[in-house]
Amino acid sequence: MGYVFQQNLIGKYVWLIETILRVKRISFKDINKRWKDNEEMSGGDDLPLRTFNNWRYAIQDMFGLFIENERCGDYRYYIDNEEDLTDNGLRSWIYSTYCMGNALTGCQGIKDRILLEYVPSGQQHLQPIIEAMKENQVLNITYYSYWKEKESNFDVRPYCVKLYRQRWYMVAPSEGYDEPRIYALDRIRQLSITGDTFKMPRDWSAEQYFDGCFGIIAAQSLDKQIVKLRVTADQAKYFRDLPLHHSQEEIERNDDFSIFQYYLRPAFDFQQEILLNGEEVEVLEPQWLRNEMRGRIEQMLNQYTED
Repeated sequence: MGYVFQQNLIGKYVWLIETILRVKRISFKDINKRWKDNEEMSGGDDLPLRTFNNWRYAIQDMFGLFIENERCGDYRYYIDNEEDLTDNGLRSWIYSTYCMGNALTGCQGIKDRILLEYVPSGQQHLQPIIEAMKENQVLNITYYSYWKEKESNFDVRPYCVKLYRQRWYMVAPSEGYDEPRIYALDRIRQLSITGDTFKMPRDWSAEQYFDGCFGIIAAQSLDKQIVKLRVTADQAKYFRDLPLHHSQEEIERNDDFSIFQYYLRPAFDFQQEILLNGEEVEVLEPQWLRNEMRGRIEQMLNQYTED
């Protein structure tokens, strides 16, 4: 019962946020009307002002969103930091996750018509890693690397975690390495807290560590640079709706193709993304990357060449 009640309450928070976002500014009178009209959630009852204010404070604590009042005219309510929902930070991710969970709640009757992506079981390690990060505690892990025949056991100092392509990764310095290394959580066989603690370097930032990176490869030795891609007109539609990288700019557009410009570190994972688009995407600049892609494509062609 407690879980169901909590889910229902979160659903009401999400409803209130979505209601305000939809019209940008809205009076309490109009909020109450929309609430009563949603009989499945409200039962046709009014929304008490006290309850509304309690929801506002709960939303602030849970999502970091501030529902403010104009304090003049129609005394309409609005979300003061709405832009935080459009960034790539923790706040927007949490909100999106709750929205998705709220939308899927109560869908058992049509569960065979809702297909989701599988998330590897490595997420079971996420909670203890986050708890260790809060207290700067050293972890001991048994880890399986694709590049080694045997599992390794060693201590790590968890600096940050990152989600990429449905997999969680941990960035952590470990024994024998001065710089942080990246570990996939689904390759951790065992994990335990050692009881030792460490000090986070004051000048280390997760955002700076991945600055200019496309995915999970933090290629610090590769400078950020301008990359230009020529994309067919049809494929460009997908690029506009879902940019490859936050630095994406469409600098040229015509009936046949578009040219997209990026400012990033074009490491292996970015190159793989380009290859995923096949003949729809061509690297124009820089020349070294164009040559690199040509070499990869020639190797692929040789694999399919008849003897």
